[in-house]
Amino acid sequence: MPLLDAFWTMMWFFLWVLWFFLLFRIIVDIFRSHDLGGWGKAGWLAFVIILPFLGVFVYLIARGHKMAEQDGRARCRPGPGPRPGVPRLCSGGGARDQHC
Repeated sequence: MPLLDAFWTMMWFFLWVLWFFLLFRIIVDIFRSHDLGGWGKAGWLAFVIILPFLGVFVYLIARGHKMAEQDGRARCRPGPGPRPGVPRLCSGGGARDQHC
């Protein structure tokens, strides 16, 4: 059944891309964390690289809430300045800035 094979191939490719997206996002979060020291960052990075599936799973359980907090702060941080044609997410008033 070639159609079913194509479906499974696309699904596995999508999951593979999703896995690398999650892995790189966690690595970026490790380096962006201000509450972790150098040895803490090195430990988490080694754990995520040496045992990737277990490391990502444990990192999301242990520090997943910190990832959400840092994303919220990064989203509401003022940028380099207004750009024409790009709406500001955290400007005063409006429904778009309720998350800030």
